[in-house]
Amino acid sequence: MSVRWVAALAAVVLSASSVLAADPPPNVVFVLADDLGWTDLGCQGSKFYETPNLDKLAKAGMRFTSAYTCGPNCQPTRAALMSGQYGPRTGVYTVGATDRFDTSARPLVPVENVQQLPLDKVTLGESMKKAGYATALFGKWHLGQMGKQHPSQRGFDSAITTMGKHFDFVTQPKVDYPAGTYLADWLTDRGVEFIEKNKAKPFFLCLHHFGVHVPHEAKKELVARFKDKPGVGGHSDPTYAAMIYSVDESVGRLVAKLEELKLANNTLVIFTSDNGGVGGYAEAGVKAKEGITSNAPLCGGKGMLYEGGVRVPWVARWPGKVKAGATCDEPINSVDLYPTLLTLAGAKPKDGYTLDGTSVTPLLFGDGGPVQGQARKPLYWHFPGYLGSGKDVWRTTPGGSIRSGDWKLIEFFETGKSELYNLKDDIGEKTDLAAKQPERAKELRDALAAWRKSVNAPMPAKRQK
Repeated sequence: MSVRWVAALAAVVLSASSVLAADPPPNVVFVLADDLGWTDLGCQGSKFYETPNLDKLAKAGMRFTSAYTCGPNCQPTRAALMSGQYGPRTGVYTVGATDRFDTSARPLVPVENVQQLPLDKVTLGESMKKAGYATALFGKWHLGQMGKQHPSQRGFDSAITTMGKHFDFVTQPKVDYPAGTYLADWLTDRGVEFIEKNKAKPFFLCLHHFGVHVPHEAKKELVARFKDKPGVGGHSDPTYAAMIYSVDESVGRLVAKLEELKLANNTLVIFTSDNGGVGGYAEAGVKAKEGITSNAPLCGGKGMLYEGGVRVPWVARWPGKVKAGATCDEPINSVDLYPTLLTLAGAKPKDGYTLDGTSVTPLLFGDGGPVQGQARKPLYWHFPGYLGSGKDVWRTTPGGSIRSGDWKLIEFFETGKSELYNLKDDIGEKTDLAAKQPERAKELRDALAAWRKSVNAPMPAKRQK
């Protein structure tokens, strides 16, 4: 590393330190959508879906265009966000048990999936609470239900979980509400109440929407808003559009409350999704029965290791701290949230507890470009199972992936085949360069294998005939 790079990096670190030292720890509002695709927002390119509040959030903050989730579906991402660790450390790789799909005819036996976040994991809620924050989580948890696994027992002072329906939903613990209540609105009410109650001290609010997950249900008046609107670029479903609009309204209400209470200037608001959108399968050569949106120009969708399955919207707003209207193309990942928030809180992880991510504060406080002298360490994915879609149709077979710089390699464990893409030139992963650049492919494949060894990642076994 050159002297100039060292000096530049030191300047960014000192700048970030001065920002943090000059003010009290910021409030944090983290909003997580469910199954929202990379292009499902107006600020991300959609010409059909309407997201005025999120577009405004992006104009007032920074949009990360290469943000990734730790898994191609929801449970592994949620485990990574809450633990700060990759799947091999938590055992959470997918949704549900290994026998969720009939894999008896496949050549590999999938690794058993952990369905609850292990109790020895120190959650982000626990760490933020220890740092002096009031903490809350409302919505989809999906890492264990009642008892010791409920978020109220895992670092969140206030916690109500729910998933599965958008109307007539069931909560844990049970809470009564008026008939006809729409879940996204109800969750937002809880978030607004929490902000009001804790306005005099630092707070950490996780609002985890079930929208826009199936079943696709929305308020009638919003469906009517999109019913006669012409579709554009694979975005055309009025119910899905209405669901997105409700999530957008939620963000608008939260920001409005922060501004009303004069908390906006000391609150970091982050919005993202747990995995890619449900669509794009035909482009990836898979005849999946699912599909309601398009992730183009990305390849594939939810449940796949292609970009459409793991690249997601990620918007951060903190007036006066995060540059307004900025975009950042540096890769970030679910596991980065934990160390980032600890940095902002002036806290450290529990002694001996491993965090796999990197604090992105230098990027947040920068101009959207890379931090000179600070190379991003590679991102990794490990999916040692199967994800089906109808009889004998597989969105994902056992595999793994690595992104290093502009390069991405996907390894398929059944065949040993690897695919190599230059994402800077080929964001749609249309041209596999593995045969043309065998040395680079080998280098990334070896790096992926070395990472698996370092985290003791279990591999699927060959099926005995």
